[in-house]
Amino acid sequence: MLSLSGLVAFLIVFGALAYHRASLIIFTVSFALLFIIATKLTGLTVGNIICWIFFFLIFIPLNIKRLRYRLISKPLFQFYRRVMPSMSKTERDAISAGTITWEGDLFRGNPNWKKLLAMPKAVLSEEEKAFLEGPVETLCRMIDDWDITHKRLDLPPAMWAFLKEQGFFGLIIPKQYGGKQFSAYAHSQILVKVSGRSIAAVTTIAVPNSLGPAELLLHYGTEEQKNYYLPRLAKGEEIPCFALTSPTAGSDAGSLTDHGIVCWGEHQGQKILGIRLTFNKRYITLAPVATVIGLAFKLYDPDHLMGTKTEYGITCALIPRHTAGISIGRRHFPLNSPFQNGPIHGENIFIPLEWIIGGSKKAGKGWVMLMECLAAGRAISLPANALGGAKILSYAAGAYARVRRQFNLPIGRFEGIQEPLARLAAYTYLMDATRTFAVSTIDAGEKPSVASAIVKYHVTELGRKVGCDGMDIFGGKGICLGPKNFLARGYEGAPIAITVEGANILTRNMIIFGQGALRCHPYVLSEMEAGRMQDFQAALPLFDKAVIKHMGFALSNIVRSITLGLSGALFVSAPKGVMKRYFQHATRFSSVFALLVDVCMLVYGGKLKKKESISARLSDIISFLYLLSATLKHYDDQGNKEDDLPLVQYACLHCLFSLQESIDGIIKNFPIRPIAWMLTILIFPLGKPFTKPRDSFNRKIAQLMMTPSETRDRLSAGAYLASVPENPLGDIQDALLKSIEAEAADKFIRTAKKEGKVSGYTFTDCAQAALHQQLISEEEFDKVMQATEARRKVIAVDDFSEEELCGKKN
Repeated sequence: MLSLSGLVAFLIVFGALAYHRASLIIFTVSFALLFIIATKLTGLTVGNIICWIFFFLIFIPLNIKRLRYRLISKPLFQFYRRVMPSMSKTERDAISAGTITWEGDLFRGNPNWKKLLAMPKAVLSEEEKAFLEGPVETLCRMIDDWDITHKRLDLPPAMWAFLKEQGFFGLIIPKQYGGKQFSAYAHSQILVKVSGRSIAAVTTIAVPNSLGPAELLLHYGTEEQKNYYLPRLAKGEEIPCFALTSPTAGSDAGSLTDHGIVCWGEHQGQKILGIRLTFNKRYITLAPVATVIGLAFKLYDPDHLMGTKTEYGITCALIPRHTAGISIGRRHFPLNSPFQNGPIHGENIFIPLEWIIGGSKKAGKGWVMLMECLAAGRAISLPANALGGAKILSYAAGAYARVRRQFNLPIGRFEGIQEPLARLAAYTYLMDATRTFAVSTIDAGEKPSVASAIVKYHVTELGRKVGCDGMDIFGGKGICLGPKNFLARGYEGAPIAITVEGANILTRNMIIFGQGALRCHPYVLSEMEAGRMQDFQAALPLFDKAVIKHMGFALSNIVRSITLGLSGALFVSAPKGVMKRYFQHATRFSSVFALLVDVCMLVYGGKLKKKESISARLSDIISFLYLLSATLKHYDDQGNKEDDLPLVQYACLHCLFSLQESIDGIIKNFPIRPIAWMLTILIFPLGKPFTKPRDSFNRKIAQLMMTPSETRDRLSAGAYLASVPENPLGDIQDALLKSIEAEAADKFIRTAKKEGKVSGYTFTDCAQAALHQQLISEEEFDKVMQATEARRKVIAVDDFSEEELCGKKN
């Protein structure tokens, strides 16, 4: 058996079983049959005797539970309980919140692509379409962002009234309470359209429909609370805000100092059991105009008036604005974006216990409630806001790159512009695909806690990069504020989305992998739950079941990683078509990720959660696998349009290169160098296969963006593109169409001047000379002049008198 042929047979059987993740019993039976056949063929040789000793030493103990407990599981469990990381209650609540969707398949190292493509598409109902085409379109026409951001520093009263009358504050509230009860996709699409027009307007709509009183009431409120507040919130009779952040508790909600003490007090002339609150909140959106405040605070009951507990933990309550002792109304001014935002203070405010959301039985459940709601909401509001800006930029930048001329050429002909233009467009496609995939899972009934963190982080980060690329393309046009500038306020406001609903640094370094590793890994959570059990003997069988499967899982990922690395994943089963190789590469790196997770957990142990740079890179790997999956599904859902391939392939290559670099970063920073060398061999046996997208993609994508096409229309679908006087995008599109129509005549005139056939100080002079000499027709001259005028209108920037700029009246 130890001959070369025997060794090859051993490795083939072992590799095949490990690759396909065979169970322990299948491994045992397979090797028993292999050794029996070898013994039958060659007799009881020294090699066969060694094989049988190996079999009895390894497989027999693994298959006899008592022996396995004693020799393997019990020592491992004792060690595991010693090194298992501690976890605060807020951490445990955050980890347990929400559900696991596609990211769980990616964590397991062998994603089922048929399952992905069979997931329901995001669709709008007829009612939702009518709302987008009616009230949302009307709202977009009403918006004058310069008036909002420079003059009023607020939405105009007519717009506030319109939002209330049309039900914009009740998008998520069920119809039985007077709300719209729209899908997550419709909710997202509404925000996408409005965000391209005004950050202040979209934020005003987003907050009442995001994490706040309405959603908390829907899931946790008492019937009395729902029946009173939800109809009033749906009609806009109540304007809500939710106050969580305080000066000492930003990302670390566990450090809240806002507190409430259970005590007796007087309310409406009666002595009742209630809570005396003291709090200091800041950064609270809609606070200056809110009529009802959702408040998060820590609840204490030192006199045990509610029960036996002294500390209940984070609790959420609804408090009317007029409650005595509340100080509210002052405003913050976040990056020149004047949506209503400000601090709230309260000192010794007494409220009834019944004001706790869900009543007194929900005391101390506030953090769980917030995390469960955030698990879905985080994937909707801020990603939609970022995407709305990206869509109008991708639509406008391509047109501007063809309309704007320098050195007698459209600037889009220069490679220096093609690069950011292609990146901007491909990132927009990636953002749209990721956002759409996430909200479709929410509409399928999921609360994708890990996926929502991935989406929030990456879509807002990509939005920031898109804004920078847009600024580079528009140049001076982009930096001059005024009514003609549709770019700068979004560019200014990008860090707002980066900062709120979980700061992006926290999200990347701690949440995505920290929560994902426990929730998505097939065995880690079961091992930790067993480790926390007080009864060692009762916990041991649970730990044993998980850890034996975990060992097989890790062994399989080692084999899969080296096999897929050597073969380039060429033989992996994947959907047929032009994108097949991207599916195969994703399968390869999914196995690599599963391997890396186990190796990092083994080497770092409980210290891994403090190794933020390693955790962040692991977050990047699972994130880019998710983004890659979303891109492949989006392309399939849109009908595999061949014209879109440059965008899709650029996005896929960006994901593959980015996750490859994150893997390389983990290996290069691994503390035990022999393990790092071994990982390099297992993961990159033939070297790193991916580079950044080639320059040829830049040229192809730039051409798509600079030409009216179905690809450009699909990319910008959902943005407000109406050709009306108040929308600069209409002017840009008009200039693009006129420039294309006049292109031949334009080129002829410039060539004629170069050859000395016509002369003039300006292009208009040359065009008139060409007309006078009958080198061009009157129709051609008119087209050229119309294109020239449209171009001048588009490249124009605003200027102001001193009084206008300072907001003074003449």
